Amino acid sequence: MKLSSDLFPPIDWLKGYSKSLAKKDLIAGITLAAYGIPVSLAYATLAGLPPQYGVYGYLVGGLFYAMLGTSKQLAIGPTSAISLVIGTTIAGMANGDVQRWADIASLTALVFAGLAILAYLLRLNGIINFISETVLVGFKAGAALTIGLTQLPKLFGVKGGGDNFIDRIITLLQQLSETNITVLIFGIVAIIILIFGEKMMPGKPIAILIVIISIVLILSTSLGAQNITTVGIIPSGLPEFHLPTLRIRDVDGVLPLATACFLLSYIESVSAARTLAQKNGYFINNRQELLALGVANAAVALGQGYPVAGGLSQSAVNDAAGAKTPLSLVFASATIAFCLLFLTEMLQYLPSVILASIVLVAIRGLFDLKEMKHLYKINKQEFYIAMIALVGVLIWGILTGVLLAAIFTLLILLKATSKPNVAFLGRIPGTKRYSDLERHPDNESIKGVLIVRIESSILYFNVENIKEQIWAKINGETNAIKTVIIDLNSSPLVDISGTRFLKNLFNDLKAKNIALKIAEARSEVRDIMRSENLEELLGHISRFVSVDDLVTESTKNNS
Repeated sequence: MKLSSDLFPPIDWLKGYSKSLAKKDLIAGITLAAYGIPVSLAYATLAGLPPQYGVYGYLVGGLFYAMLGTSKQLAIGPTSAISLVIGTTIAGMANGDVQRWADIASLTALVFAGLAILAYLLRLNGIINFISETVLVGFKAGAALTIGLTQLPKLFGVKGGGDNFIDRIITLLQQLSETNITVLIFGIVAIIILIFGEKMMPGKPIAILIVIISIVLILSTSLGAQNITTVGIIPSGLPEFHLPTLRIRDVDGVLPLATACFLLSYIESVSAARTLAQKNGYFINNRQELLALGVANAAVALGQGYPVAGGLSQSAVNDAAGAKTPLSLVFASATIAFCLLFLTEMLQYLPSVILASIVLVAIRGLFDLKEMKHLYKINKQEFYIAMIALVGVLIWGILTGVLLAAIFTLLILLKATSKPNVAFLGRIPGTKRYSDLERHPDNESIKGVLIVRIESSILYFNVENIKEQIWAKINGETNAIKTVIIDLNSSPLVDISGTRFLKNLFNDLKAKNIALKIAEARSEVRDIMRSENLEELLGHISRFVSVDDLVTESTKNNS
């Protein structure tokens, strides 16, 4: 059986692969590993897991994504949002048992994989369209604040605590008097170096430099005796591959958790992949990305990791370092494997405050104040949707916040669809074209003819509103109406209720000696109108008849 490039994308990019491309991918892979190791260690702690579980995600996830993904620069690994969801949700499931915590995280990745592969088979890649960019603006801001608040106690060298956003703020404020000044200075210096390093040397693995320097300082100076918490022992060697020891029936709530991770991962991954594809002049396959993420997460679950996604920050590092194909992920995995085999003894001395600093710097781009101001300026409704997502994430968590904002968005759309704009048209002077008289009062009204454009689909829940607007206009006209022309060019769908509304409108108008004509109905609309026998009443409904044709015919008949 011959593999197609649609199912196995490397068939395409391997054809023209060369030594020069391999060199660029190798450099990018090593750079990505240098960036990914400290970040993944930090995100694992955010997820409530031992640090090595984050590294396993980078090691295994990227390797398997490279075989099936359509993005050439997307880097796969743990992300801040998914790590936060895992950490806050599993806390109530694991009851403080670290091993059960890790097992639930791996099971979540496996269920995620099943959902992604099922979505691929059912061609459900359109689900990304239900989460708008506006919702993501609020979600990212809420996630940034939530994540930041979980890391601030580590920056101040205090315990922290609290069950929700407000509790965590109060607890942190109460503990500020216990601040470890050495830890705070250590963290602030790391943050300053990270921020300036990114500006001065964009795309370079500044984080790994910070990690190396901090470990050297802990080992060679008196800082090691200053009560600075370190990550502790990290097991040497590669992860053992096996199925999670738990099953879905063993853990209440794992399915909703996996669904949340799947949605966040797919949205985040495709958004990042689109951005990089546009920059580098190619296209991605949204459906194939479902399969690639599904297989990557299945492999991560077997390798004791937790759900992974394609994050924009690590992908930007991969791109800036010169990645030309997904082979850079293979080189990154090889580099990470080398570190796990030979360098873990040094990593145990890495200060926890350094990981907190890396997370705090990494999330600052999530809070897009400029975009919020732009939304407030141009569309208050979109701004309020973003605020609902933000507040929802802070109060009820990431999944609830995103779903709440998405539902609110859909309700607004339903409200708009239930009360569609019905425009009454006039002829644009000197042309055969027609547009809204209310917006363009200089248009010419046609004596005895009312031209109506319904600017939405005509469905069971909006027909009454459309009917009211049309009859209000007819009854408010001072001149006698002889013909009503319905322009259906802006109505992509008409259901049975909509078709019967048009039939009843014909009969009601006929009783008042007013003719009803239909113009520019689309093919699907014509089909359902014919199935409801409207042609017996209206005559042949043709795609070739324009509004102007019917106006010309009506003015002749009315004269």
